[in-house]
Amino acid sequence: SKKAFIKVNCAALPKELIESELFGHTKGAFTGAHADKEGLVQHAAGGSLMLDEIAEMPVELQPKLLRVLQERSYRKIGSEKTYAVDFRLISSTNRPPADAIRDGLLRDDLFYRISTITIHVPPLRDRNEDIQLLTEHFLHMYAQKYESTIGGVSQAAYQRLFGHLWPGNVRELQNVIERAVLLAKGNRIEPVDLPFDNGSLPESASAGPGWDVPPNMTLEDIERLVIERTLQRTGGNKQAAANLLGIYRPRLYSKIRKYNIDVTSLVSA
Repeated sequence: SKKAFIKVNCAALPKELIESELFGHTKGAFTGAHADKEGLVQHAAGGSLMLDEIAEMPVELQPKLLRVLQERSYRKIGSEKTYAVDFRLISSTNRPPADAIRDGLLRDDLFYRISTITIHVPPLRDRNEDIQLLTEHFLHMYAQKYESTIGGVSQAAYQRLFGHLWPGNVRELQNVIERAVLLAKGNRIEPVDLPFDNGSLPESASAGPGWDVPPNMTLEDIERLVIERTLQRTGGNKQAAANLLGIYRPRLYSKIRKYNIDVTSLVSA
């Protein structure tokens, strides 16, 4: 049978909730705890628990994790009962552990306990072969997801990908390729389709060259134009449009209502 593999991004969980998510809680343990809850540690029993960005875990919670690893048992929040648990821990961080320890973000005793085997992965900017492989993977994935006819990446576009510093590593590359699949005008990704300026949209998705923005437009007029053109490019897919615009979907809905945008008419136009 398949063993559990539970992945947790410590940077994505609110600090006040991460202990409950990891170790669970009993009913009434705190405000809002209306029922008992199993933690992810228990869900990983017999398998693996992946703690991504472990240096983002609150320092005050790290001793509890250390005890779990040493004693192979834990307690839920609000409970005195001890539960046995055994799992393989895999952890990652995007900063050198020595720096995280020095800056007080990672306890040295926890690091020494989890660093039995350490693998250093060079930053994406130093791995052009991986950039190409990952680009092909994401291109295929998003072309299927959005039913796109995009079939490849030009050499000029690859050179731009190879030359980027990728401060966001693989997650940034994934986001860039998703946007490019949605916004590319031809049947392959070109340099103009690749956004690298603080996550802003490429020319093909912005109110810039090629969109013939009328003079004397107000900021609100331009905002509406960008939203309309993005919705047209995504075929009315609001989630995809929100991703491209860098905003949450409820925010996009609010803008659509504000500007009274008829999405159906846009797509059929």
